[in-house]
Amino acid sequence: MKRRILLVDDEPAILLTLKALLEIHGFEVETATSARDAKSKLRSSTFVMVITDMRMESDQAGLEVTRAAKAAPYQPAVALLTAFPTSDDAWRDDGADEMLVKPMNSTALIQQLEALLVAHEDRKRPVEKVAGLVGAPDKERRKESPRSATART
Repeated sequence: MKRRILLVDDEPAILLTLKALLEIHGFEVETATSARDAKSKLRSSTFVMVITDMRMESDQAGLEVTRAAKAAPYQPAVALLTAFPTSDDAWRDDGADEMLVKPMNSTALIQQLEALLVAHEDRKRPVEKVAGLVGAPDKERRKESPRSATART
């Protein structure tokens, strides 16, 4: 099953280059060229991740996309893409999980995205993981118990 990403940027060269790179690495990529277009696609489809340029038709366009993504019921991972990173973590307060700085090395970008997806999935299901880990030793003990009792008789 392919992992679907919504890629949002108003610069066609960046959009097409990143789309090609992500598809080569096994992602299914849908693109949007504005916050409005991205918000529409977020409502009509499901994505594991949203990568959005920070500044498009306005300085706040990327944050609009971030907020819309975080409001989606399927809770995608969200990365902001910018050539002008901020020194503070205010972007995290708006729901972004990662900040990607343009220009970037393609290998490093794919590694960052893979790590983000893993971390995001881990955060989404902490209770399931804990329950699974806690239950495992009990099951193992129950499997061993009959053998131990048979061995003693």
